[in-house]
Amino acid sequence: MTHDDARITTDIRALLDARAPDASICPSDVARRLYPEDAWRDAMPDVRRVACVLAGDGVICITQSDVVLDPEAPISGPIRLRRGPRWSNGA
Repeated sequence: MTHDDARITTDIRALLDARAPDASICPSDVARRLYPEDAWRDAMPDVRRVACVLAGDGVICITQSDVVLDPEAPISGPIRLRRGPRWSNGA
């Protein structure tokens, strides 16, 4: 895990912690908080990649229109991130 991956992971967790247990976030919420101005757009592939790792571990779920996506399959279009079955606060 790179330093940026750790920052992305921490921010995904922080944003989800700040919301209701059944709420979701947009990956762009993470990118906009971590990267200035227009640089957040360039960070989106990294945010999505880290989200897929977390989803593969069951920490979060990646959804599209309330359908849980397979993090190992190609994902395109708008997605949301939610707490997964292995979510635990502070882990």
